[in-house]
Amino acid sequence: MAGVRALPVHLTADRPERALLGATDVRSLAASVGLRPTKTLGQNFVIDGGTVQRIVRTAALRPDDVVLEIGPGLGSLTLALLPAVRRVVAVEIDQRLAGLLPETVAARLPSVADRLRVIHRDAMVLDATQIGHATAEPPTAIVANLPYNVAVPVLLTLLARLPSVRRVLVMVQLEVAERLAAKPAEDAYGVPSVKAAWYGDVRLAGTIGRQVFWPAPRVDSGLVALDRREPPQTSASREAVFAVIDAAFGQRRKTLRAALASWAGSAAAAETALRAAGIDPSARGETLDVVAFARIAEQRP
Repeated sequence: MAGVRALPVHLTADRPERALLGATDVRSLAASVGLRPTKTLGQNFVIDGGTVQRIVRTAALRPDDVVLEIGPGLGSLTLALLPAVRRVVAVEIDQRLAGLLPETVAARLPSVADRLRVIHRDAMVLDATQIGHATAEPPTAIVANLPYNVAVPVLLTLLARLPSVRRVLVMVQLEVAERLAAKPAEDAYGVPSVKAAWYGDVRLAGTIGRQVFWPAPRVDSGLVALDRREPPQTSASREAVFAVIDAAFGQRRKTLRAALASWAGSAAAAETALRAAGIDPSARGETLDVVAFARIAEQRP
């Protein structure tokens, strides 16, 4: 194909199920750009076509969706997404991978190659304006295999900056997935659980074994699904509510009266605010849902 570097792949057929990357493909593509996966960037590449097909099915995408994929890597998930949606905007921090991805798609799925836009950038500094430079269509979904070390901040940052996103399906470390999807009073419930619930309804949508990755991580992964809804009705800002959440879990297992003392100015002021919000001052943060935290934020002295 003119203008496309000869890629070390064993299939270039324009059939979605045959174009997916296997273990040999992934290793060959990595070698073609001198890539050795690093823990620093959380580079664990999916080598199983069935896994990426499962992710796309679970995401319940529509043909008119514009999908934001964070950390596409060598393109395992990208190749499964492209036939299913109108556009994929792939954000990749590694310059070598950002340059290789369009070539891989052009070689393996040429009929949908024009649906791909690649942005070479750190997802943590990405905003809607930067996405707009790549495509005039705002993203409607996020589907990604997120690097373990930045999964929660990346997800929460993008949800705050991209209100057009209505559905999310991300693969993260299983422990992180359980924290994001946890409900009040569950052992895994904490700051990520409450903040994710501000944006939508969150659930654990499945587990993924470590053997489908190269290199294989030391832990299993989980799929987290989020369906966006309006945040709780409150006069407090999101930032104000999140400040209460951070304070409540900053001293985990302490009563809210004690945990919110610094936030309110004193333990007595915290108790007054809690009672005004209809919350027992002896309760603990891990028992409250996001609506209750919003009520507390409204009462800050």
